Amino acid sequence: MAEKKKTTIVLFSGDYDKAMAAYIIANGAAAYDHEVTIFHTFWGLNALRKDENIMVKKGFIEKMFAKLMPRGADKMGLSKMNFAGFGPKMIKDIMKKHNAMPLPQLIEMAQEQEIKLVACTMTMDLLGLKQEELMENIEYAGVAAYLADAEEGNVNLFI
Repeated sequence: MAEKKKTTIVLFSGDYDKAMAAYIIANGAAAYDHEVTIFHTFWGLNALRKDENIMVKKGFIEKMFAKLMPRGADKMGLSKMNFAGFGPKMIKDIMKKHNAMPLPQLIEMAQEQEIKLVACTMTMDLLGLKQEELMENIEYAGVAAYLADAEEGNVNLFI
């Protein structure tokens, strides 16, 4: 039996459209029987944040990051034409008309396909994010764990 192909994606961007692209590629690779890892770091961690405000103890700077960053995938802005928040509304309406799956559903699909969603622990520390603030059923690791997956990867992307 042939060894399973591996795809790894570093999701660095906190932009809705770029995160959506990462998850579309990840779900497509999983459908083609690839073992897929998405390593969320820096602003890409926002895709894993829970929508609701979770009360956790934080310092001043950590509280500021928490307030300034979008809470959850659906609240992320666009990379271009954000228009003070109107851009994401417009693109979501267009997506609905074309029956395109929104980012939160793409993330759910990824979990159903057993795509490994990894939160970068170093970045979590830097931004003051706690595990309680992130989605359930994800993994936590540092760059060494990502590199171990990427080293065996047939496809490695940075988004």
